[in-house]
Amino acid sequence: MAVSWRSWLANEGVKHVCLMLWLSLNVLLFWKTFLLYNRGPEYHYLHQMLGLGLCLSRASASVLNFNCSLILVPMCRTLLAYLRGSQKVPSRRTRRLLDKSRTFHITCGVTICIFSGVHVAAHLVNALNFSVNYSEDFVELNAARYQDEDPRKLLFTTVPGLTGVCLVMVLFLMVTASTYAIRVSNYDIFWYTHNLFFIFYLLLVLHVSGGLLKYQTNLDTHPPGCIYLNKTRYPSISLPEHFMERFHEPSPGGLSKAEELNRSASVKICVEEPRFHAHFPQTWLWISGPLCLYCFERLYRCIRSNKPVTIVSVISHPSDVMEIQMVKENFTARPGQYIVVHCPSVSALENHPFTLTMCPTETKATFGVHLKIVGDWTERFRDLLLPTPNQDSEILPFIQPRNYPKDDWKPYKLRRLYFIWVCRDIQSFLWFADLLCMLHNKFWQENRPDYVNIQLYLSQTDGMQKIIGEKYHALNSRLFIGRPQWRPLFGEIAKCNRGKTVGVFCCGPSSISKTLHKLSNQNNSYGTRFEYNKESFS
Repeated sequence: MAVSWRSWLANEGVKHVCLMLWLSLNVLLFWKTFLLYNRGPEYHYLHQMLGLGLCLSRASASVLNFNCSLILVPMCRTLLAYLRGSQKVPSRRTRRLLDKSRTFHITCGVTICIFSGVHVAAHLVNALNFSVNYSEDFVELNAARYQDEDPRKLLFTTVPGLTGVCLVMVLFLMVTASTYAIRVSNYDIFWYTHNLFFIFYLLLVLHVSGGLLKYQTNLDTHPPGCIYLNKTRYPSISLPEHFMERFHEPSPGGLSKAEELNRSASVKICVEEPRFHAHFPQTWLWISGPLCLYCFERLYRCIRSNKPVTIVSVISHPSDVMEIQMVKENFTARPGQYIVVHCPSVSALENHPFTLTMCPTETKATFGVHLKIVGDWTERFRDLLLPTPNQDSEILPFIQPRNYPKDDWKPYKLRRLYFIWVCRDIQSFLWFADLLCMLHNKFWQENRPDYVNIQLYLSQTDGMQKIIGEKYHALNSRLFIGRPQWRPLFGEIAKCNRGKTVGVFCCGPSSISKTLHKLSNQNNSYGTRFEYNKESFS
């Protein structure tokens, strides 16, 4: 089925515009810096010594500076939540774009890895060229101390070289620990290695302070490639004999012979030696703003979450699910929001987001979350809250929640709600069976039985099963075996909502998310536009 441009622009348009803008800025920075070091007169002699390695190393460094500054911004979750939940960003499409902050963070990280490889390879070539192309004419331009010096000494005895090696090691640890396998098997490794970014940025600032690459400062008195007559910088270049004979003869016009020769089109004469100066470090100008913003954000989170909460109830559900009900003073939340739970008794730094399954009201201050026991952190958290009878356990004094807005459903005028829930185990439906039955009975009593269409799917079973309990009869009649037929369902919804906008909200694995995302962008004959929304803890 063809893609609906109307739906595609609603779901993907802003995202792709921002992606193209980001790509354009990266390409512009790379190309502009490459041309500067390739053709810039102030880098003429340095380019003669280092060649293409100079251009690639500096161009990749510009891209690295840009992305090292951007990669921290998506992690300022409090700032993004403020923008998302306020009227500062009135467009629903733009607010949904903020949900992609984690994806943008990963994109910047991959870009940093790629251009770090280019940067390292180019500087390895530069180290070799510094050694092989040692210049006795421009001694201050050399990084090597003598001809054919071992390039490894430049890597391990200079500040840029040593910090560069350390940067590569830190980046390697952060990247490898960020893989899906490590995050699933041991989240602690991912969390603690990712916090090495403080060391990474410190090394990054030190890395550019060595001043190995220098530019020429006196271009007006020493044009690149000119000949300094008092001490010729090019022994292989000899002036014609009649030039040298005439150089010492007086000029009738009152001009010196050097100036007269300098006016000729064949030879350039300079009046002084070239002078070189190290670059002023610019990396800190790129990263200082985002780094200070992120540090302020972390400090604000710590202060804001300093007041503990009280756990009033812990309920163990089937299929390794635990429900926690809490109370906190002056805590407000709305349906669809999530909190970040931090338990110091489990981990000093690690925290995890959970969608609120119970929100505080005017008459009841209790709020709660359901969490599935998957991973070391949730296992330790469960053992702390639900210890075995013969086990001595410490009482959990507090946890620290933080709330963030997630109100994508508000802009839609709700006419009908399709609630589709897919589980492997029939016992999993018991988590919210009472709530679903209450909603079903409520709408039946209000003579609105079709307002909520509940469909429960049991994906893995040997035969037909039922949710145990007479009170769940309404849910048993809506229980199906297998997986939902998404395409016919989208067609039915499109037919019932001709020319309207339908919000699609997904909370589940990536396989279902990709299917729903693809179907939301496809064309239909009823003019219905589907706007796709994926649960995101960005």
